[in-house]
Amino acid sequence: MAKACQLFSGSSGNSIYIGSASSGVLVDVGVSARRCEYALNRIGVDIGSIKAVFITHEHRDHIAGLRVFASKHKIPVFAEPKTIEELYRLDLIDGNVNINEMGRNVEILELGVQSFYNSHDSASCLGYRFTLPGGRSISVCTDTGYITDDAKAALAGTDMIFLESNHEISMLENGAYPYPLKKRILSPEGHLSNFAAGEYAKELLLSGTTRFVLSHLSRENNVPEVARQSAVAALGELGAKENSDYRLYVSKPENDGGLIVL
Repeated sequence: MAKACQLFSGSSGNSIYIGSASSGVLVDVGVSARRCEYALNRIGVDIGSIKAVFITHEHRDHIAGLRVFASKHKIPVFAEPKTIEELYRLDLIDGNVNINEMGRNVEILELGVQSFYNSHDSASCLGYRFTLPGGRSISVCTDTGYITDDAKAALAGTDMIFLESNHEISMLENGAYPYPLKKRILSPEGHLSNFAAGEYAKELLLSGTTRFVLSHLSRENNVPEVARQSAVAALGELGAKENSDYRLYVSKPENDGGLIVL
């Protein structure tokens, strides 16, 4: 059995749980350790079953609770070497955190983990594909200005994906953000728009992906229903129908819908 849950999503904090019947991992701990513990308890996950934390990058909405959570529960952390350097430089982790360099592939008990590079304005930024017992795969691709070739090579055929759908371009362009921030978000090292997410979702559907979780939505420059309809329209161009050819979920800032089970 493969299962997953977006515990937290967006600029206020990000964390994703991915697990099997007996164990699991987290991608990022972008909220306090206490909030993360509570969120896991709400979905019936014992913290003792969490075997690792995988970090995408060093921005605070992805690592805010990392130091306390990982050191308190003695859970190993994996991150790209440049990210590790930055975490130490910014004093965001210390010697109490068991942090390890993430290679292209690692094995955590029964879980296979493949990393790939995203394009973001951080020291480095990784996405992940997790292969669970039985062969099901669940992937995380957020915080990227575009879908890199590295990501495309790793993600083809994944069963389920947490895919960034950060902003509606017209809302961002006409919104209240200062111009430099708009420029950053729209840049190749920024965030993926609804349109870009939909275009890539089409590629994934053709490769065999059937579960899409729209993730990291902006509260200021997006609306959940707009993101959903953008994805439905894009996939509809292939003649695909929701709940028949695929299932679509939209992450809330804090989960209240339980686990997704494959």
